[in-house]
Order: sequence, then structure tokens, then C-alpha cells
Amino acid sequence: MKKESSFFRLVIGLLLTVLIYFTSLIVGNLLHIETDFVPSSFSTHALMLVMSVVLILVMKKQVCYRIAFPKIKQIFKPILFGFLSAVVINIALGVLIAIISGGAEKHPAMANASVLQFLLFDFILASVAEEFLFRGFLQNLLKPLSAKGFKLFCRKISIPVIISALAFAAAHLILIASGVSALFIVRILVFTFVLGLIAGYYQEKHDNHAFAIIVHMSGNLMGLISVMIA
Repeated sequence: MKKESSFFRLVIGLLLTVLIYFTSLIVGNLLHIETDFVPSSFSTHALMLVMSVVLILVMKKQVCYRIAFPKIKQIFKPILFGFLSAVVINIALGVLIAIISGGAEKHPAMANASVLQFLLFDFILASVAEEFLFRGFLQNLLKPLSAKGFKLFCRKISIPVIISALAFAAAHLILIASGVSALFIVRILVFTFVLGLIAGYYQEKHDNHAFAIIVHMSGNLMGLISVMIA
């Protein structure tokens, strides 16, 4: 009975996550604010954030959600590992891809974006919106499955952490529509999966969604720095 309940929770969690994600994309594109400053992703991420928060509130008995200001001394490692994952993976795979394809590619979100635009709409809004959906809702909904998992570098990585990281990475397959190369998409999938594992691990460790948001922003910090020095 317990296995059936866990499987049902997994199926419902994934279906609702997919529903919110694609509803945000479709409706967000329809509600796009036509200005030079606001990117097309704004409506999508804003809607994703609102719908995720509403779902967490509606399902508060099933979603074990908790968010609080972390202690300063607790955030150094999450920030460090989030940032290093971006640096190591993107530089290593970026160089490899450049050698194979003969050129480097830039993420579509960074193309023609000012520092202020990237800060507001990618570093802050996208990070928060995606974390509320994939870790705030999905991973917390799957918390009863956290007893199962595997060890990675002497750290336990639970099933909810893995599933939320896989779903988070899979969501970035939408980049196919932007026309980037297959190798670039592989790089993004590897990076987002690893970043998702780190975000999920620290959220679970501290039972605090704030850690997942901090890790995600740290992972996007490399992009912010790239826009600043471009």
C-alpha cells in the first residue's frame, strides 16, 4: 500500500510539474509584454512562480514546504558549490565543444541582455520561479520517498533530489526551439542536472527551500559576471 501511495505521489507530482511548466510557456508567450526592456521570458517565469506558490498553498498537507532565512555561516558552501558547478562544467564542456565544433556559443538569455536585465529577469526571477516549481513543489511533494537514494562523495543523494534534478534539466530541452546546437544543449543539460542535485541536496539537508534558491542563483552568477564583462 505504501509503495502504491509513493508511486501515485510521484506520478501526480510529475504531471502537475509538467502542467505548470507548459502552461507557463504557452500562456506566458500569449501574455508577453511588448517592450524593449522586458524579455519574452518575463511572463513565463512570473506565471510559473505564481502557479507554483498557489499549488504549494493548495496542497500544503501534501507538500512539506518550509522556507526561512538561513544562518550566514550555513550559506558559504552552497554558494561555493553552486558557483563552482557553473564554472567547472561550463568551461570544461565549453572548451570541448569549441574544439569539436570550431566555435563557442552563448546562452540565448545572455544575447543582447544588459546587466540590469539579466540581473532582474534571469539571475533573480528565473532562479526563484524555477526553484519554486522544481524544488519548492516537486521535491517537497516527494519528501516521503527521501529514505531511498545513493551515496555520492560520501553524501546521500535521495530519490526526490534526483527526480527534481532530472525534471529541472529536462525543462531546459526547450532550448532546442532557440536554434542552439545539440552539443550546447548537452552542456546545459549536464550543468542544470548537477546544479539541481546540489540545490536539492542542500534544501533537503537543511529542510529549507531558501538553500535551493541560493544555490540556483550562485549557479547563474557566472552568467551575470559574463554579461558584466562582455
